[in-house]
Amino acid sequence: MTKEELKQIVCDEIEAHRTEICETGKAIYRHPELGYKEFFAAEQVRRTFNELNLTMEDHLALTGLKAKLKDNSAGPNLAIIGELDAVVCPEHPDADPVTGAAHCCGHFGQIAAMLGAAYGLNAIKDKLDGNVTFMAVPAEECVEIEFRQSLIKEGKIKYLGGKQEMLHRGDFNDVDIAMMVHGSNKDTIQAVSQSVGFIAKTAKFIGKEAHAGGSPWDGVNALNAASLGLMGINAIRETLKDKDCIRIHPIITKGGTLVNIVPNDVRMEMYVRGATIEAIKDANMKVNRALKGAAYAVGAEVLIEDMPGYLPTHGNQDLGTIFAQNAEALYPDVRQVISTETGGGSSDIGDVMSVMPCIEGSIGGFSNKFHTKDFRLEDEEMAFIAPAKIMACTAIDLLYDNGQCANQIIQNFRSSYTKENYDDIWTQIMDCPKEEI
Repeated sequence: MTKEELKQIVCDEIEAHRTEICETGKAIYRHPELGYKEFFAAEQVRRTFNELNLTMEDHLALTGLKAKLKDNSAGPNLAIIGELDAVVCPEHPDADPVTGAAHCCGHFGQIAAMLGAAYGLNAIKDKLDGNVTFMAVPAEECVEIEFRQSLIKEGKIKYLGGKQEMLHRGDFNDVDIAMMVHGSNKDTIQAVSQSVGFIAKTAKFIGKEAHAGGSPWDGVNALNAASLGLMGINAIRETLKDKDCIRIHPIITKGGTLVNIVPNDVRMEMYVRGATIEAIKDANMKVNRALKGAAYAVGAEVLIEDMPGYLPTHGNQDLGTIFAQNAEALYPDVRQVISTETGGGSSDIGDVMSVMPCIEGSIGGFSNKFHTKDFRLEDEEMAFIAPAKIMACTAIDLLYDNGQCANQIIQNFRSSYTKENYDDIWTQIMDCPKEEI
């Protein structure tokens, strides 16, 4: 059969399961869960994998799953990825009233699209030379850092991000090439994206408690130290180069205990983002210096913990070209966009991109700003069905005719990193000189 005939079969199969695909996406939307806690979403994926009789592994990185299209096959293995988790946005009308979690980033659409591609490709699996692995990954949103630190200390995970954890576990070891699609609030389709990476940080300022009214001079105010730290961070911003796309955004997660006690335990979380690893490391060193200087100024202590965040994303152009061609063929009335700008967000898909050819496409279907109370699902076709069809058709191009196209992209991929030395990447990044005050 020709590629065009296979694509038609796949798209017809996705259409035949439109109701199941959309209902699964909307069910996950109605049950938002934060990273490493996505038990409901995982069960929806598990149910579909079982329905398709796919060989499955689950409880990967606590809640992740993967299933192969074929049990045994030679040739390249393509991963189609979807993300399970939500964000924290308690003001959203559909937020969980207990946890504040809300699906304001469209990940429920990713899972629906990944499962849609599975429905389609399952109908022609014997016609493909190679394999497809469908992956539902946890914890893309790097939130609840203290909770994830507790999981790390308990030995349940090593990394904050789900794809990072699955790379560490070896769950990507049998994968050669990967793709996924993120939702968008634009009426466009974009095949390749670039965005910043980051280091995640916590800072604990330790002071000395005292009666805030009766004898404040007997205390050491940790909140004052943290406030000076914020001022110090703001003071270094003009030293950061525009081309490096540095973003530093701290929050105070604990400001003290009682209003009439001098704060002796104040805690902060923050990201230090940038377009390159070297830029991130330079900015992070300056942030640490500001925090330590602030603590020294008032006689407090500060405990800083730097943790691996995410690597910058750089989508594979060759893979992106094939994705864009299928997008244009299937949705000719939707404008195709090729952007060279570096976005200010981050994703652990950057870590996957560092070790294999990979893209994260972008397709509309949503309205208003992401991560806000106004975020809405607008168009089920673009949110659920379009990415399923485009990824499935791209898979056919990659794995048709002995997988020549996929093999060529894999051979052309150049990186100093590999799946086997993934942990070494972050060891080298985090092993930077510590300045003393």
